[in-house]
Amino acid sequence: MERYWHVGARQPWRAAEVFPRAPGPFLRADREKPLSRELVIGQWGLVPWFAKTAKLTYSTNNARFEEITTKASFKSSWSYGKRCIIPAVSFDEPNWESGKNVWWRFRRADGAPWGLAGLWNTWTDKTTGEVVESYTMILGAPTVTQ
Repeated sequence: MERYWHVGARQPWRAAEVFPRAPGPFLRADREKPLSRELVIGQWGLVPWFAKTAKLTYSTNNARFEEITTKASFKSSWSYGKRCIIPAVSFDEPNWESGKNVWWRFRRADGAPWGLAGLWNTWTDKTTGEVVESYTMILGAPTVTQ
């Protein structure tokens, strides 16, 4: 990741797979160095500013593009420009076409890493001061072709 994205020397990431609600890497604009990126390790599942706890009872793993300006969980990150890139070698999604859950794995044909679009937030627990970095993946609206 460091060689491909030119980040990560200060905080290398070695996990092979990332799952929702688990720690994972994301890239955002570096707040200390303009025009640079920083690698951040955060929870996959965006913790919105209004959350009472970092352990949410609802899913914020993915944000549908058509809803990011209206859904309370995502609209603040979107309006404040908290966009990020989620580096990945592959991405797994369930497919229910057969009536059963069959996992599909997506990856680039050339095997290189790719960047998935995302939003991020830094949430602070008001009672303990704990800081939680988190992110969500932006999903595009499905297209129908005939």
